[in-house]
Amino acid sequence: MKTVLVTGGAGYIGSHACKALKAAGYIPVTFDNLVTGWRDAVKFGPFEQGDLQDRARLDEVFAKHRPVAVMHFAALSQVGEAMSEPGRYWANNTGGSLNLIEAAVAAGCLDFVFSSTCATYGEHDNVVLDEQTPQLPLNAYGASKRAVEDILQDFEAAHGLRSVIFRYFNVAGADPEAEVGEFHRPETHLVPLVLDALDGKRDALTVFGTDYETPDGTCIRDYVHVCDLVDAHVLGLQWLESEKGSQVFNLGTGSGFSVREVMDKAAEVTGRAVPCNEGPRRAGDCTKLVSGSTRAITELGWEPRRSRLEVMIADAWTWHQSGHYEA
Repeated sequence: MKTVLVTGGAGYIGSHACKALKAAGYIPVTFDNLVTGWRDAVKFGPFEQGDLQDRARLDEVFAKHRPVAVMHFAALSQVGEAMSEPGRYWANNTGGSLNLIEAAVAAGCLDFVFSSTCATYGEHDNVVLDEQTPQLPLNAYGASKRAVEDILQDFEAAHGLRSVIFRYFNVAGADPEAEVGEFHRPETHLVPLVLDALDGKRDALTVFGTDYETPDGTCIRDYVHVCDLVDAHVLGLQWLESEKGSQVFNLGTGSGFSVREVMDKAAEVTGRAVPCNEGPRRAGDCTKLVSGSTRAITELGWEPRRSRLEVMIADAWTWHQSGHYEA
């Protein structure tokens, strides 16, 4: 069986990727420093604790497991924090990724699947983003991810490193079997915040801005089910194995849901009302951001089977009720 090194494999998306990789016949080796990940989420292959900024540790793990590819999820991802602590994001996201890429090349591991973000595009309000949309990141999170994309291109030219890059917006849902799920501290994602509010784990959900030019006044975002997302990453790995060359893919539904639509669907799925407060708009929040996925569907053969709002919420609710990694 082929081994794949999964950085951030103890996190939300990474743990789901490890399950998908195992189901596809790979051995996923999780590399994680457990700063934001959870040891209990590592269930589908070996675990190696370490930090991306520790090159010696990376070299040791590559030598021990000899992976055929890297699937790179590990990153800091809070936009507010990126605005106030940009140096931390450049050091971790870009510097750590450079260490990882150099270690992979040194080990002869030349297939690289990178979890990027549509934050690299910056502010393009009310348009469907595609892979040709200009990249104009607004903060150190998007900029640090964009820089890694550039590094991958340079290392392809110099060393033959092949990469598949995925850019996506909001990830939601959970493993339908509830073996792994979404749990952040602090929690910032809308679906788990909604579920916390209707379950009494927080007093109320705050809706930031109700005067947007949308049907219900709240802003619209694209959501993709985490299982569909990681399925695309496995397809990306297989794309590289078939020697089709480096490529960039957006992942999304192309439509999007408003904050109120998410709240209303959560109430419908759970049978509970969502207590909420209304607050002012947050600086930098756009009216509508959606990500087109025509290339992923037509070229990669990706089929987002579970990215319907009711399914994403139902799966998240099942996970929510099953207990978390840490109380």
